[in-house]
Amino acid sequence: MNKSVLVLPVIVVAIAVIMSSIFIVDEREKALVLRFGRVVQVQEDPGIGFRVPFVDQVVTYDDRIISIDMEAQEVIPDDDRRLIIDAFARYRISDVVQFRQATGAGGEQAKAVADRRLEDILRAATREVLGSVSSGDILSTDRTALMLRIRNGSFSEASSLGLTLIDVRLKRTDLPTENLAETFRRMVSEREREAEDERARGREAAQRIRAQADRTVIELVSDAGRLARIAEGEADAERNAIFAGAYGQDAEFFQFYRSLEAYGKAIGNGNARLVLSPDHEFFDYLRNENGTAAGE
Repeated sequence: MNKSVLVLPVIVVAIAVIMSSIFIVDEREKALVLRFGRVVQVQEDPGIGFRVPFVDQVVTYDDRIISIDMEAQEVIPDDDRRLIIDAFARYRISDVVQFRQATGAGGEQAKAVADRRLEDILRAATREVLGSVSSGDILSTDRTALMLRIRNGSFSEASSLGLTLIDVRLKRTDLPTENLAETFRRMVSEREREAEDERARGREAAQRIRAQADRTVIELVSDAGRLARIAEGEADAERNAIFAGAYGQDAEFFQFYRSLEAYGKAIGNGNARLVLSPDHEFFDYLRNENGTAAGE
């Protein structure tokens, strides 16, 4: 009976010792075994680990990708146009021993220390990179190269903390409130200048078109006049030829016809007055009933 009483506490103590010497590492974690504050074991694979009970301390760290939201900061690009930048980064603990030495803590406390130090690194790199380009490059939709430069500029210092910096992203890029009105005025002025340039180019094009049209009209009118004069000359020549032929066939009839044309032009409107001598040759065919000139 006395032996059973002694064995039972021993078994309980042994079980307690065994249980306290075992620890389990989750697949989302990495663990360090510390003995009097010194790292004696690194457990990066998930599963069961062992430690010296009541002596060793197990500290776990997150093995997942961690995001950090940076506080908005003001940067001044090389065109002196102030901008408010809001960014975030993602990192992972790659070396838990170095991370432990850099932060001097574990769990959430270590994460808070790492976030503060990493944010300082990222803010400095962001000011350096964005300060070397224009505000137009920062405000453009294609900012991948800038974000990659910020990541690469921070990678080495992040590695000194035992971290692997995965990427950096610019979430929002705004103008300071006090600069909005001036920026809008500048944008309006630029658009007005562009509009005036377009109008000037339009006026210049219109002048060229009008000049070309005027030149075309002059050329067409000149060609038409030349063709008309040619046609008129040909008609006159043909008319003269007809008159000459008629005169050759019957000179008396030709003279009579020309006299009728003269009468028609002189008294054709019915109210003409002619101040001529009664025996003027203009009236030869009017005085002779035979239709011949007087005196024949």
